Amino acid sequence: MESPPAQVGPYVLLRKLGEGGMGFVHLARDPSGGHVAVKTMRPELAAREEFRRRFGKEAEAARRVARFCTAPVLDAGFDGGTAYLVTEYVDGPDLAEVVRQRGPLTGSNLEALAVGVATALAAIHQAGVVHRDLKPSNVLLSPVGPRVIDFGIAQLAGPEAPLTLAHSMGTPAYMSPEQAKGEQVTPAGDVFAWGSLMTFAGTGRPPFGSGGVAELVYRVVNHAPLLDGLDESLRPLVERALDKDPARRPTAQQLLDRLLGRAEVRVDTATKVVTDRWTPLPRPHAGPPPQGPAGVPTSPAGSGGSQTPVGSPAPHAAAGGPGQGALPHAPASTAPRPRRRWWVPVLTAVLAAVAGVGVTLAVVRPWGPGAGEPGTPETVQTVEALDSKLEIRVDALVRQGGTVRLQWTVKNVGEENAPLAGELGGGALDNTVSRVNLVPPGVGAPIYPARDDGACRCTQIPYAPFTSGQRVQLFAIYENVPEDVERVDIDMGPLGVVKNVAITAA
Repeated sequence: MESPPAQVGPYVLLRKLGEGGMGFVHLARDPSGGHVAVKTMRPELAAREEFRRRFGKEAEAARRVARFCTAPVLDAGFDGGTAYLVTEYVDGPDLAEVVRQRGPLTGSNLEALAVGVATALAAIHQAGVVHRDLKPSNVLLSPVGPRVIDFGIAQLAGPEAPLTLAHSMGTPAYMSPEQAKGEQVTPAGDVFAWGSLMTFAGTGRPPFGSGGVAELVYRVVNHAPLLDGLDESLRPLVERALDKDPARRPTAQQLLDRLLGRAEVRVDTATKVVTDRWTPLPRPHAGPPPQGPAGVPTSPAGSGGSQTPVGSPAPHAAAGGPGQGALPHAPASTAPRPRRRWWVPVLTAVLAAVAGVGVTLAVVRPWGPGAGEPGTPETVQTVEALDSKLEIRVDALVRQGGTVRLQWTVKNVGEENAPLAGELGGGALDNTVSRVNLVPPGVGAPIYPARDDGACRCTQIPYAPFTSGQRVQLFAIYENVPEDVERVDIDMGPLGVVKNVAITAA
């Protein structure tokens, strides 16, 4: 096959990263010198009049999708007989690669993935677009959270395209029953795919197994999903999303509302929640990759993809082509990367927010490893409070300059319901944790959570029962903490005081 041209439109193609059923993915340089991902469609597709008509329409619709938890479409056009689509880079591996090499996601990252993908779908649907091919390789795990790519691209192949043509009509393991039967695909089909994707992320396997196309399609249409091992806090919502009847599935907006415990959550607010809860995944390196044009890493000849060694997560260098989840990551540096600390993007995002209510995932979830940053002493105590017995665990108390972030978990180990909403705030109508304060030694006044335009930079707790065995993770941001303070008492109001907790420096 001929090599792709050196330039498409105003974009200089640096190297091919991969290919799929609809075309190729290239690392490219835009006119300003920045890096973008350019997807060039196969000539036989671009030659079809129907495709050319659809391309302009669908590309314009994709450009209307808001940037919340998505990799936005920046440009599209034709250069001679080449149709191309330009998207923003996302620095991170895809979900399929991470689960394959590291196992299922757990804890806050699983929760953030659920919210992030639902947020992306809400933004996509609000623009009048249907994704049609949501699957693990179409979700990239960036340092600040998941990003959904390739929305609306599968539709470009047209309804006459065969199911087996490189997933142009969707991926069997993640498609909805109506899509598998060749019926009209609506936003409800994307919600079904969300349920399948979350099952894979939380268990390591899709809900209808694996196998040939015909076998998978039969299971999707006729079998109940296998959800064994999925986090119990997510399972009821995933079950609803996987309902065979699209009319009974929640919408993407309803997914967000259920996940965050409040009504009509805005996509920008949900995106801040994802950023706050997401822990960047470390990316081991086995040495510098070979360099291509302008210092861009190259792949081995003929590989068309990443050369990350087996056993470490690969940067997303085109697991497939357009329509197959193939958005590459930004070029990797040849210098070894220092370990990224989870709180850096979290703190940056929180401090950058200028309005809106600070919220977090007050989703009851199982205990999971890795809740605290290494080096932060774990502090646990049990108290009699709110008519029950509660276990309080300080997961992390980390500073950057004069700003400190507290993260802690409360578990109901008693027998009675102990609702938290309204108990840790400044009054019965304050369902935040604004009452929780730090008391440095020798300081007369306690330090309360910071505020933006009156809104607490802290957890907003949903009004819901908090019964025996349930647990919830909370956070608060504090400013102007003296930099010479190394330990504080944490006053949690009715939950008591946790004494002498060490602050971990960045």
